Amino acid sequence: MIPDKSAAVIDYEARLKDFMDEYIYPNEARFFREAEELGPFATYPIMGELKPKARAAGLWNLFLPDSDKGAGLSNLEYGHLCEIMGRSFLAPEVFNCNAPDTGNMEVIERFGTEADKERWLKPLLAGEIRSCFAMTEPDVASSDATNIQAEITREGDEYVINGHKWYTTGASNPATKICIFMGKTDPGNPDRHKQQSMILVPMDAPGITVLRSLPVFGYYGVPDRASEVLFENVRVPAANMLLGEGRGFEIAQARLGPGRIHHCMRLVGMAERLLETMVDRALQRVAFGKPVADQGVTRERIANARIMIDQCRLLTLHAAHKMDTVGNKEARAEIAMIKIAAPVMACQVADWAIQVCGGGGTGNDFGTAVAYAGARVLRLADGPDEVHRDQLARMEIKKRKGLNHPGWEPMVTKLGRNPMLGE
Repeated sequence: MIPDKSAAVIDYEARLKDFMDEYIYPNEARFFREAEELGPFATYPIMGELKPKARAAGLWNLFLPDSDKGAGLSNLEYGHLCEIMGRSFLAPEVFNCNAPDTGNMEVIERFGTEADKERWLKPLLAGEIRSCFAMTEPDVASSDATNIQAEITREGDEYVINGHKWYTTGASNPATKICIFMGKTDPGNPDRHKQQSMILVPMDAPGITVLRSLPVFGYYGVPDRASEVLFENVRVPAANMLLGEGRGFEIAQARLGPGRIHHCMRLVGMAERLLETMVDRALQRVAFGKPVADQGVTRERIANARIMIDQCRLLTLHAAHKMDTVGNKEARAEIAMIKIAAPVMACQVADWAIQVCGGGGTGNDFGTAVAYAGARVLRLADGPDEVHRDQLARMEIKKRKGLNHPGWEPMVTKLGRNPMLGE
C-alpha cells in the first residue's frame, strides 16, 4: 500500500505548480528556439535566468534520498515531484534535478572521496557545472554492458583511458566539466561483472574529443544532448577511481534504481500533459459534422490513456515505496516493470495525441513530436525493454521453481473436474 503524501510533499507540489505556471510553461517556446538556434554546443540563456529563481524559491536539489545535501525526501516523496517536473522538458534542469546530473551526483555522494565531493559534487549541487556519463559504445551491443570494450589501465599513480563512446548524455554542453566513465580494468576476470570499473574523468583532460552531437529523431540538445566522444590515452590520477577496481556494476545498480523512478514519473507527467492536449484539441476541432471529441475512436483512446497513465503512476510509486522500505535489491522486479511499462505507455499516449492533432502533431506546435521522441528513447536508455522483460521473467520463473512443488498438473487433473465448464 502506498502511503499518503506527506505535508512536505504537498507543500512542494503547490510551490512547483506555481513556479511551472509562472516561469516554465511561458518560456518553453523560447527554450526550444534557443536550442534550435544556438545548437547543442552552447549554453542556453533561459537556463541562466530561471535557475537562480528556482534556487531562491527553495525548489532546488529535491532528489538525493538519505543525504543531508538534498531536500530530505524519500524516493516515493520525490517521485510525486518528478511527475510535475516531467510535464516540461525545460523544467528538470531549472530545478537542478535533471539526468544525468542527478545520477552522477548520487554516485559521487555515495562512492566518491571527500576530495571528489569538494571538487565535483559541490559545484554540481550549486548548478555551477554539468556532468556526463559515458557507458554506451557504438561497436558493441551495449544493452549487455559486459560487452563494453573501453580500457582503463593502471600506470603507476595514474589510469590511462581509451574508449569510443556514444549517447553520452550532456557531453556537448560547454558547462559539462566532469564525466563518469565506465570501462574495463580487468578484462580477463572470469566473473564478467567484475571486469568493469567507473572512474571520474575531467572533460578538459587531454585526449578527449567530442566528435559530434547525436540527434534523437532530429532533435539536437533537447534536453539530453547525446554525443559521440573519443577518449585517447586520457590520463587521470589513480585516486579518481570510484569505490575500487571491478566495482562498476555495483555502482551502476545503485545509480540506476532511483534514476528509473525519476524517468518513469517524469513520463507520467508528460503523458498527463499529452492527454490534456489530446482532449483540448479534440474539443476544438470538427470533422464530419461533429467535434472530434464526439468520435467514438477518440473517446476510446482518451479512456485508454487515462487507464494507462494511472496504472503506470501507481506501479511507479509502488516501486519507489518498496525501494524506500526494503531496498533497491528487493524492489528490482518492480523497478524492471516500471521501466518496461512507462515508456511504452508514454509512446502510445503521444501517438494518440499526434493523431488528434493531425499534421500539426508531427511538428513542434503542440509538443507532441518531441514528447514522442523523448519517450521513445527511454525504451532504450537505462536498458532496453527486452533486457528488463528477460530479467523480470527470470525472477518469476525462479520464484515458481523455489516452491519445490512436484510439477505442474492441469487443473482438471488436480480437481477431478473442469471448473471452467462447471463439471
